[in-house]
Amino acid sequence: MADVAQYHGVGRRKNAIARVWLKAGEQIKINERSIEDYLPRENLRLIALQPLKLAELLGKLEVKIAVEGGGLAGQAGAISHGISRALLVYNADLKPVLKKAGLLTRDARAKERKKTGLLKARKRHQWTKR
Repeated sequence: MADVAQYHGVGRRKNAIARVWLKAGEQIKINERSIEDYLPRENLRLIALQPLKLAELLGKLEVKIAVEGGGLAGQAGAISHGISRALLVYNADLKPVLKKAGLLTRDARAKERKKTGLLKARKRHQWTKR
């Protein structure tokens, strides 16, 4: 049995983690569902598939994604990061294109922790004079 070449990448954004596998084909599946079903908003699909569009490989590779944690926006960012990393394993010549678009950098922004005595991370109780 001949093994089909598979390329793996892990992407992270906020609290979301996406594991991505690329191989020859045309399908895109996220957690065993179609991308239109999993990411209902068009802008999230654009964010998730941006690396494939830049590399001009959209529709030429089968993408299988397992994503967990966070919300849909964080998951879309994690998918984009994971696809970018997997594309580097697939073809290292794509690095300048992906790097210029900022897709290889892990976005470290996350929710700030809540402080004691406050309502949220920075929100305070309303001050009253009397």
